[in-house]
Amino acid sequence: MPPAPTRVITVEREYGSRGGEFAHELAARLGWRLLDSELPCAAARAAGVSAELAAKYDERLDPWYYRYGKVFWHDSVYSMPGLSDDQVFDSERMLSLIRQEILNAAKEGNCVLVGRGAACALAGQPGCFHIFVYATAVAKRDWFIRAFPKQAQNADQLLAAFDKRRAAVIRKSYQQEWCARSLYHLLLNSAIGSHAMIAATQGAAGLTITPEPIAR
Repeated sequence: MPPAPTRVITVEREYGSRGGEFAHELAARLGWRLLDSELPCAAARAAGVSAELAAKYDERLDPWYYRYGKVFWHDSVYSMPGLSDDQVFDSERMLSLIRQEILNAAKEGNCVLVGRGAACALAGQPGCFHIFVYATAVAKRDWFIRAFPKQAQNADQLLAAFDKRRAAVIRKSYQQEWCARSLYHLLLNSAIGSHAMIAATQGAAGLTITPEPIAR
């Protein structure tokens, strides 16, 4: 039986690899919906909280002391009467809501999903194609220094910390290693440039992509 045609692409990315930019351009070339910051915004609407509050929980875990305290909230002795899980907005609820948004988007199809465990949430589902974008340490450092010149001296530490947080979220939520090669159909080094990345995706996923207009 031939594989199902690709209707969903997930793009996971190292911080500073410009994988998000690639995902945006890929969605535009395909004429598909892009779901990047739209995912936490949708979670905020579902929870009835502000987008600004949701952004604080995006791709992060709650502090250890909060998670420790939450154990007691659910304990029969220490539980808070009248306080249910759907009345508390924290990273755990945020992740649950985003996962549901990912599943809903995949049902509709024709979308590019950026990060937030989409490759894990949709693992093994027909019609889903998973990409991981990475870059060299030098390339990521150069990007960071251009983007945040005032923090240039801490570039390496901050880049590593961001990816460490993403990895921790995936490990906690899906019991998977964020950068495990087995999760992805295609690994792309952003050093080859967006044109080559899109061409590689087109070939590997069997997609028809609208050619870029010729400049006149």
